[in-house]
Amino acid sequence: MNLFTRISSRSKKSNLYYVAIVTLLCTGSYLIGTWQNTSANPRAAFNNGGNTPCEEFSTKVLDFNAHHNIQEPPPLIKTTVNFPSCDAVLSEHTPCEDAKRSLKYSRERLEYRQRHCPEREEALKCRIPAPYGYKTPFKWPESRDVAWFANVPHTELTVEKKNQNWVRYENDRFWFPGGGTMFPRGADAYIDDIGRLIDLSDGSIRTAIDTGCGVASFGAYLLSRNITTMSFAPRDTHEAQVQFALERGVPAMIGIMATIRLPYPSRAFDLAHCSRCLIPWGQNDGVYLMEVDRVLRPGGYWILSGPPINWQKRWKGWERTMDDLNTEQTQIENVARSLCWKKVTQRDDLAIWQKPYNHIHCKKTIRKVLKNPEFCRHDQDPDMAWYTKMDSCLTPLPEVDETEGLKTVAGGNVEKWPVRLNAVPPRVSRGDLGEVTPEGFLEDTKLWKQRVSYYKRLDYQLGEKGRYRNLLDMNAYLGGFASALADDPVWVMNVVPVEAKLNTLGVIYERGLIGTYQNWCEAMSTYPRTYDFIHADSVFTLYQDKCEPEDILLEMDRVLRPGGGVIIRDDVDVLIKIKELTKGLQWEGRIADHEKGPHERVKIYYAVKQYWTVPAVEEDKNNTSALS
Repeated sequence: MNLFTRISSRSKKSNLYYVAIVTLLCTGSYLIGTWQNTSANPRAAFNNGGNTPCEEFSTKVLDFNAHHNIQEPPPLIKTTVNFPSCDAVLSEHTPCEDAKRSLKYSRERLEYRQRHCPEREEALKCRIPAPYGYKTPFKWPESRDVAWFANVPHTELTVEKKNQNWVRYENDRFWFPGGGTMFPRGADAYIDDIGRLIDLSDGSIRTAIDTGCGVASFGAYLLSRNITTMSFAPRDTHEAQVQFALERGVPAMIGIMATIRLPYPSRAFDLAHCSRCLIPWGQNDGVYLMEVDRVLRPGGYWILSGPPINWQKRWKGWERTMDDLNTEQTQIENVARSLCWKKVTQRDDLAIWQKPYNHIHCKKTIRKVLKNPEFCRHDQDPDMAWYTKMDSCLTPLPEVDETEGLKTVAGGNVEKWPVRLNAVPPRVSRGDLGEVTPEGFLEDTKLWKQRVSYYKRLDYQLGEKGRYRNLLDMNAYLGGFASALADDPVWVMNVVPVEAKLNTLGVIYERGLIGTYQNWCEAMSTYPRTYDFIHADSVFTLYQDKCEPEDILLEMDRVLRPGGGVIIRDDVDVLIKIKELTKGLQWEGRIADHEKGPHERVKIYYAVKQYWTVPAVEEDKNNTSALS
């Protein structure tokens, strides 16, 4: 046996001795400990020589509550809330334009026909149904000329406007020939007539407003000339006119010129238009023309056709006296002169005025002769237009250097379209928004191009040309979302919430886009099923302490078409709650990561509103019989 074998054998024996000794010691220690802690009277261990009586210890109440300050855990998400379907008669429910509610308000200056919303406790907590037979609208540009009857089942206009070629009904659809009260040859020919008087083709006129728009054929045909029109008309006896416009894929809102300002900023539109819109322009101290002046850009045009223009030839057909019509036109001319407007031309049934580029000449000459209206006070914000009363005063334009001449554009000149879209707007370059710098504006534009590209991967329908037409951006900021879609066949209603930190709607209009103000705790002035797609960036965080998220979601559901898409961008905790609530709306959706990746708290919720309508009348009867 070699040396290595003898050493190994000796080491193994030593290890066995060590293991045996350690085992005996551990066993002995365990037995001694057990014996010491075992007693016939278990309470004796607590007596400690009589110093702590057993009775005193046994009656002491133990406090197991935590005594450190820690926030309560967040409440568990409640189970799915089911929102039932509203009654079929509410398929066109527009909460803030309700005819019965309007009866409580004054008839003076048509106050009763303007926006009046229900109290929050009166708001419906049900889903507005689509009418039976509702179909996906025709794609643009076909939709400009045709719409399904089932989607807007009203034939009143086909009877009342039969001779004016507004709309006609054939089989299962409506046709829109492009006619109007003052353009019997069609809207295209009418616009051509205007184009021979002012230039509509060089990109200097991009945004327009059409007051009393009818079915918005004027705005529909301007779109082919790269002019986007905000059309509005009241919900009156022709209750379907704005609904027809939206069904055609044309921008429109329910609205009226009454006692409150239009929901747009000052210096917004390049052109304003009225074709027999029945607004008493010369009455009430000219306050309605003063409101047009407020929203018209420096150098912008106001176009009037219909009474009293060309009354010398038309007065018999209008069934009014010559003196009456002459008086009306004189009133309009006087108000326009008091606003420092210049009459460009009057030819046949058209009259066109132009607003000055600045108020240098107006202050030096015209205001000295015409004392009324006075300039509005400097503390009256010209951009404040949410339930703001109209004033009988002239909105002053921003100051300009007198040495620069009468053609200097007050507030800054905008570029011609399409350069205008992404050029730094004057309100930004002048520093009117404070924290929004030119660099920040350009960065925001670039950012939204990236985001919209990502959105199109989430919602393939957004990227499909012609699938969506009417889009709503609920918190538009600088209009970056809309600008990124400028090359697509869509239009975007850019909403700046009145609760937003900055009033940026003027910037949006300076980019050549359109939009409005809105409080999302209230309903929009629009019909159900207005929009094909809704984008909501941080809306629910903005309104976290102002109204319930389900109220905002129900309004989104009301204005969204069946099969329409939604993208909600917000904090992940907010989106988890929203996703749960939307199950009760019959939306199907999922939460996706931020475009930068999964480590961002902001996430994106993409959803689709499921197609559903009210049941057919026969189905209603069968269901009723089964229940009884």
